[in-house]
Amino acid sequence: MDTAGELKHVWVRRQLQDLVASTLRPGDALLGERQLEEKFGVSRITVRRAISDLVQDGALVRIKGKGTFVSHGLVRSTLHLASFNEDMRQAGFEPSTRVITAATSEPPAAAAEHLGLAAGQAAYQVRRLRLANGAPVSVDESWLPPRLLPDLLSEDLTGSLYRVLSTSGHPVQHVEQTVEAAAAPEETAALLDIEPGAPVLLFRRRSFTGEADPGTPIEYSISTYRSDRYQVSMRLALG
Repeated sequence: MDTAGELKHVWVRRQLQDLVASTLRPGDALLGERQLEEKFGVSRITVRRAISDLVQDGALVRIKGKGTFVSHGLVRSTLHLASFNEDMRQAGFEPSTRVITAATSEPPAAAAEHLGLAAGQAAYQVRRLRLANGAPVSVDESWLPPRLLPDLLSEDLTGSLYRVLSTSGHPVQHVEQTVEAAAAPEETAALLDIEPGAPVLLFRRRSFTGEADPGTPIEYSISTYRSDRYQVSMRLALG
């Protein structure tokens, strides 16, 4: 692209940033591409490039078949051991939690295996909707052993579960985690306010307590994050 075209693109991007900051609120729709062409007197290609940059930056979000909207904010997190609340506050967001399920139930096979439970043995299921500045970010489902945490269901589960585990004498000391891309199932999509089948990030975490390596299994969790509101980064050093 020539220099003039690049300058137009940068100018349009700044105009859109000003529009988002001064006039629009999270969730508001952006003007259509044709309207933006006429408003700024530039080509469709220039408008699209400016919008794409702001989508990449997390300021805007595209929803297929609906249009482009002002984002509720993109949380960028490095891979480290921290609670959701810590992650959100470090990113400049106010966290909150709505408990969906807190009960005794038979866990899925992977959770039972991690917690060392026999077939048919029950565990605590804690399923929660996590929000940042009031906007849904993730649905977390945790499975925990009743024998180590007999009073768990009487605790306040709207805060940090890690803090509850710590005050119960079983702080999380070590985790093993995988991250993969997935499509949101219908129930989870409704909680996250996205379309069924929309792309999400799926975190599976095996947590341990105690000083031994790896320690005593204390939690198995599956967290489903909106991919348009959460980004994982990592820093690697070559040795």
